[in-house]
Amino acid sequence: TLFEIALKLEGLNRNASTHAAGIVIGDRPLEELVPLYRDPRSHIPATQFNMKYVEKAGLVKFDFLGLKTLTVIDKAEKMIRLREPGFDIQKAPYDDKKTYDMLGHGDTVGVFQLESSGMRDVLRKMRADCIEDIIAIVALYRPGPMANIPRFIACKKGDEEPDYLHPLLEPILRETYGIMVYQEQVMQIAQILSGYSLGEADVLRRAMGKKIKSEMDAQKERFISGAVAKGIEASRADFIFELVAKFAGYGFNKSHAAAYAVVAYQTAYLKANYPVEFLAASMTLDMGNTDKLMQFRQEAQRMGVRIVPPAINESRVDFAVRDGVILYALAALRNVGAGAMESLVATREAGGPFTSIGGFARRADHRQLNKRALESLIKAGAFDALNPNRAQLVDGVDAILSLSNRASSEAAAGQNDLFGGIKSSGDELVLPRRDAWLPMDRLAQEFEAVGFYLSGHPLDDYVKPLAKIGVESWASFREKALTKGATAAKLAGTVTHRQERRSKTGNKFAFVGFSEPTGQFEAICFSDTLAHARDLLEPGKAVIARVEADVEGEEVKLRLQAVEVLDKAAAAAVLGLTIFVRDAKPIESIAQRLTNGGRSPVRLVFLQEKGREVELSLGEKFTVTPQIKGAIKAIAGVVDVQDL
Repeated sequence: TLFEIALKLEGLNRNASTHAAGIVIGDRPLEELVPLYRDPRSHIPATQFNMKYVEKAGLVKFDFLGLKTLTVIDKAEKMIRLREPGFDIQKAPYDDKKTYDMLGHGDTVGVFQLESSGMRDVLRKMRADCIEDIIAIVALYRPGPMANIPRFIACKKGDEEPDYLHPLLEPILRETYGIMVYQEQVMQIAQILSGYSLGEADVLRRAMGKKIKSEMDAQKERFISGAVAKGIEASRADFIFELVAKFAGYGFNKSHAAAYAVVAYQTAYLKANYPVEFLAASMTLDMGNTDKLMQFRQEAQRMGVRIVPPAINESRVDFAVRDGVILYALAALRNVGAGAMESLVATREAGGPFTSIGGFARRADHRQLNKRALESLIKAGAFDALNPNRAQLVDGVDAILSLSNRASSEAAAGQNDLFGGIKSSGDELVLPRRDAWLPMDRLAQEFEAVGFYLSGHPLDDYVKPLAKIGVESWASFREKALTKGATAAKLAGTVTHRQERRSKTGNKFAFVGFSEPTGQFEAICFSDTLAHARDLLEPGKAVIARVEADVEGEEVKLRLQAVEVLDKAAAAAVLGLTIFVRDAKPIESIAQRLTNGGRSPVRLVFLQEKGREVELSLGEKFTVTPQIKGAIKAIAGVVDVQDL
């Protein structure tokens, strides 16, 4: 019956699970100590005993944790050695002022263990100035011991006096200002105060962690009697034991915290002293995560580090550094694939830079390069040096791939000319005629290929006119909300996503994401606002959002109150233009983009030899928006466009 079968199965192991990081070591071949099991999917045997019993069988168990951060450090170190051959991160001084200043400002994006908003807040208040501070904060920043962080900071700053519980304990607790932080401190307290051996102290630590009453009672008696034998009052020993027992439940292993703190310090040191190499290495390890790449890109902007957009003759497969700038990785683009990019870079290195789109088509391996990959490269601007008209190249993708296929087929067939060279297909690459994309369209296509705005932002031309009508940047408002309690603002942004959900009462609401030149933000939009603004909140649309804000810790949460079309609002700011040209060739195209009847003055400046300028004010007033400004900027022959 079903019950009989169930009884036979009851208690059996469902599978031979293994601890991925667990390694056991014995003083002789393992088969002489424990039964082993060999998983057919692995060449490494596993013990049939679990971790509790392998230790009783005489084995020592280690956890070897693989950290991506170690690879980041290794990659950054190799990049740095290209300009500093002797650089060794292991020799980095632990008293570097730039590193501690950076930590004290909470600038820890990309820094191991220290980049959460809560941790950044602690670092700002703490102002760490030695590696011991970082070790302590790694151990304290967890549920339970977090309650001790304010006292730790107050004692460090001298606002409160440390309480060492007993003069004998001061040497043990001095570095943590009287607060028990580490398991090793529990063992040392038992050793110094009550005469425990280190072996006995480890038994005490384990007993406190398990909280088994019978074991705790026995240990308490041993602890107090040992302390009394050293001349300490029984009541004081009892008080200290209870404090130690309370702490031991969440005490952290100091060697573990120290190992993490060293890695944290090394990443902070690299970021503070070698930001270009550190950011390039960090971005390489997060190539598949566009959210992280965008975060690193914003951090690079904040730090003044330039990221060069992808270029077919400059970029490598991974992020790279050259002359103090970061070269964007080809493999970080969407839909391209690392294998295809490795093939392209190998072709370039073997035969030299690509000199034309046709030359690229003939040399590229058609088996590696498909239509989606080629379109992504074009939209991201990788071919701008060969042909800046991305729209024309996208329309000509089929022609490019066709030429690549023909060239590969002819090379494989060995079609030689009379002199023994490879015969050309004879067909030159003919691309369709197509006007270049307007700046907004170009950026939208770039966003599709990269995952975020890289070479610019659709709102770059809107910053000045929007400031005239009270629109703030996200970075500015966020800072005011966190430091001064600001609760409302007008923010501009391009919609990046909209996720609609239904509340328990059945009303629809949405989380709407926005991008603007200083960062990205998200706002919740409740049913009434959503009903009126749904059409405006489509991805890709540029809007002005009226928001209200609540601050929770380091997070600013936004509620969307109203939305309006960005161009309509920007037109309310009187915006004049100065257009710089070298000759009259672009004048006709400029006139086609200007509409009479507006309120904005426009003037032309002709740039002549020896720095001379001729200025011409157009008598009429025109309708001018940032989008029109961007369109004029894109006209061939226009040198620059500036606001009046």
